Amino acid sequence: MDHRLLARLADGLPLASRPYAEIGRELDLSEDAVIGRIRRLAEGGVIRRFGLIVRHHELGYQANAMSVWDVPDDQVDALGTDLAAYPFVTLCYRRRRQLPRWPYNLFAMVHGKERSQVQSQVEQLNEQLALGHLPHHVLFSTKRYKQSAARFAGALSKAG
Repeated sequence: MDHRLLARLADGLPLASRPYAEIGRELDLSEDAVIGRIRRLAEGGVIRRFGLIVRHHELGYQANAMSVWDVPDDQVDALGTDLAAYPFVTLCYRRRRQLPRWPYNLFAMVHGKERSQVQSQVEQLNEQLALGHLPHHVLFSTKRYKQSAARFAGALSKAG
């Protein structure tokens, strides 16, 4: 039964006030049973992440950029937490540097209605968090890729 639930989740949650109840109706399960199965799949490592895909372009956000900084390793966690608190930062994470060509270890995705807004927001981050003195770069997206949920083909044998 869990493979049917995983397949249904891969298509996204229904836009409903009680999406798990609606999925339950589709699979002949109660809302509590759906939530319980999702919890067990997550605890068992079959589902590692449960998140939201926001289609920014459709919401009028035409510009986006990945901003990157080379932050001292002992400051990355604190600065990442501070960056993530800004409402226009939609994604923030740490990555290993790929020296010698790529010295950056802190990444933050910034979205805006237009390019100048994104540039202003990155300047705000640099100023308010005292990041401007660090090596950094702003990489604007030039192509839109289709976003989709993860597929669970490899997990089906574990899910039963």
